[in-house]
Amino acid sequence: MNDLEVRQLRFFLAVAEELHFGRAADRLNMAQPALSRAIRHLERQLGVTLLERTTRQVRLTSAGQVLVRDARTVLEAVTAAAHRARQAGSPSPQLRIALKADVDGGLLPQILDAYSAGEAALPAQLVLGGLGEQPQALRDGRADVALLLRPFDDRGLDSEPLLTEPLLAALAAADPLAARTRLCLADLTGRRLIGGPPAAHGRTAEPRHAESPPRPDLPGGQEPPPGVARPAANLAEIFSLVEAGSVVFFAPASVARRYPRPGIAYRPVSDLPDSTLAVAWPQDARSPAVAAFVRAASSVAATARPQVSPAGVATGPNW
Repeated sequence: MNDLEVRQLRFFLAVAEELHFGRAADRLNMAQPALSRAIRHLERQLGVTLLERTTRQVRLTSAGQVLVRDARTVLEAVTAAAHRARQAGSPSPQLRIALKADVDGGLLPQILDAYSAGEAALPAQLVLGGLGEQPQALRDGRADVALLLRPFDDRGLDSEPLLTEPLLAALAAADPLAARTRLCLADLTGRRLIGGPPAAHGRTAEPRHAESPPRPDLPGGQEPPPGVARPAANLAEIFSLVEAGSVVFFAPASVARRYPRPGIAYRPVSDLPDSTLAVAWPQDARSPAVAAFVRAASSVAATARPQVSPAGVATGPNW
C-alpha cells in the first residue's frame, strides 16, 4: 500500500464532516467529480469502503469512522509542525498564550509579572480567541500554553487546575429574582439563556459561560428558534441584553467582580457547578518558557484569595 498523502486526508475529512460531496467540493474549492474520483482512489488504495453512498445520503462506514479520527490527528500534527518550526526559527521567539478575553480568573497580570521575572521567560504574545478555541490552538501549534475553563477537549494536552470559583447568574437588577440572595436552577424556569433554550422546570440546558461561542446551527443571518437568545459577540452586548431583561447568563465570580454594573445583579445558584480555570500545554512540550509559565501560573493561583461575602459571593455592588 502506498503511503497516504496529506491532500488525500484533507479531501476525505471534508466529505466526512459535510456528508455531502457537493458541499465538501465547495469547501475545498474543487470540482465535485474530481473529489469523487479522489475518494474512490483512496478507497482502492486502502482496500476498504470508507463511505456508503446512496442517492439520498452519504454515511461513514466503520472504517471511515476510524480514518476520520486518525486523519484529524495527522492533519493537526502536520499543521502544528509547520507553526512550531516557524516559531523555533524566528529571530525573536515568543511564548504564545491562548485565552478568551476576561477568562483568566483575574490572574493574568500577576501571572505575566511572575513569569517575566524568571530566567527562562520569553516575550509573551496573547493569542485571543473565542471560548473553547484554546485546545485546538495548542494542538495545531498556534499557541504554546493556554488559560481556559474546564471541561475542555484535552486530547494530546496536559493541564493543571488553577482556580475554582462559583458561577453566578447575572440578572437584570429589576428582575424579581434579584431580590433574593441565592437562587437554584428551578428559579430560572422560562428565562432565556445566552445561546441556549429557555430553562426548563427544575433544570437548565448545560450551563453556558458569559462568553459562550455562537451556536453552530445558526448560520449567518438566520434567526434562532423561538425562545432561544441569539448569541452575543462580546460582554458589552451580553450586558445590554441582561440589563434589558432579555437574557440570563452564567459568569464566573471573577468576571462579576471585574464588571459591576448598576443594572445587573449577580446571584449565586446553589445547584450550579463551579467554574475551574486551568493552564494547559501540549503533552510533548519541552520548552523551558512553557514550564516557567506553568510554574508562575500555579504559584500565583495558589496565593489568590477572592473576597467573598457571608453568602459566598464576591463582594461588590449588586452581588
